[in-house]
Amino acid sequence: MRNKGCMSAGTIGIALLVIGVLVFFWGKNGYNNFVAKEQTVNTKWSNVETVYQKRANLIPNLERTVKSYSQFEQETLTKVIEARSKATSINIDPTNMTEADLAKFQAAQGELSGALSRLMAVVESYPNLKADQQYLNFQREYTAIENSIRSETVYYNEAAQDYNTSIKTFPNNILANITNFDEKPYFKAAAGAENAPEVFTN
Repeated sequence: MRNKGCMSAGTIGIALLVIGVLVFFWGKNGYNNFVAKEQTVNTKWSNVETVYQKRANLIPNLERTVKSYSQFEQETLTKVIEARSKATSINIDPTNMTEADLAKFQAAQGELSGALSRLMAVVESYPNLKADQQYLNFQREYTAIENSIRSETVYYNEAAQDYNTSIKTFPNNILANITNFDEKPYFKAAAGAENAPEVFTN
């Protein structure tokens, strides 16, 4: 009986050890998987910021070109400059980004998009400015960047969805809660976002 009791205790000990090892490796693999997916989200966010910054960097050249036409409506240009200042002032840490943070960022960028669209519509009334080579260069770069913005935000959303699915799926959600991996927000589609930017040409 004594030997049998010792064997039972030993068997239980081995079983607990095996379970502990399995839990350890599950936790380790799960944690590393979360880290890898979160790093992918962060990289995609960095790409999003880069293309938005490229768009902001176009505006000083646009400002100089437009200002060379003294009769141009300065109020329209001023609104673009103000919207750019607001958009570039919003800095987001992707590791702690909330839905409210992303909504604020997206709203500011949307204001800049709207201001630029209005400016280009006004340019239609100024044939010389419309035909200016510097302005034509801006149009080409702007169109390419807007297309890149749409692509990069889609890539970010795909990475965020993959990460969110991973941390919300049972039993991963238990490990994610313990290790403080939180859900990432998504870019929300704006009205007309599926369309190419309207760029007026000669």
